[in-house]
Amino acid sequence: MPDTTRLQQQIQFLTEIDKLKRILRRTWLLDQSRYENDAEHSWHIAMAAMLFLEYADDPKVDVLRVIKMLLVHDLVEIDAGDTYAYDEKACLDQAEREQKAAERVFGLLPPDQATEFRGLWEEFEARQTPEARYAAALDRFQPLLHNYLTNGRAWQDHAVTSDRVFIRNRPVGEGAPLLGQYAEDLIRDAVAKGFLTE
Repeated sequence: MPDTTRLQQQIQFLTEIDKLKRILRRTWLLDQSRYENDAEHSWHIAMAAMLFLEYADDPKVDVLRVIKMLLVHDLVEIDAGDTYAYDEKACLDQAEREQKAAERVFGLLPPDQATEFRGLWEEFEARQTPEARYAAALDRFQPLLHNYLTNGRAWQDHAVTSDRVFIRNRPVGEGAPLLGQYAEDLIRDAVAKGFLTE
């Protein structure tokens, strides 16, 4: 009988990451019926990676690597939880919580895949490669677009001001300059429409 240890580890990991579907973000679905979950967010920005590839800062960006990063980048939130971008207190220990979570979650995989997935997550976090900058741009742009299209509901719920939104979305322009300009225009328009306060 063949050794199925590797397959069992992979199935355990696949079963574990199903929990991502229950991690709620503070981003409203466009119909405002509920918050989106992390799995929906990851799928949405992976689609955006294909859709907006022509706007990536580097024309030679490896879109498959970007998609892989986007699909693994929030897996640590299974243990660490989603940290709301504008919650300064929760952001203080975010890196520590996520490092600990990365050890456990990626550690469920066979060693070669654990190394690969952890490496993708670390690359995304560091934002040093063209792929990571493009991935980070999409990760910031998607909730901004949702906030704008829901008339700033989450911003208003949490008393977020435009200066904080501008700072938070700076990486959009680093990975996708045209999307970065579009993001700035959305923020200015959100202020003009009263969705966001200055």
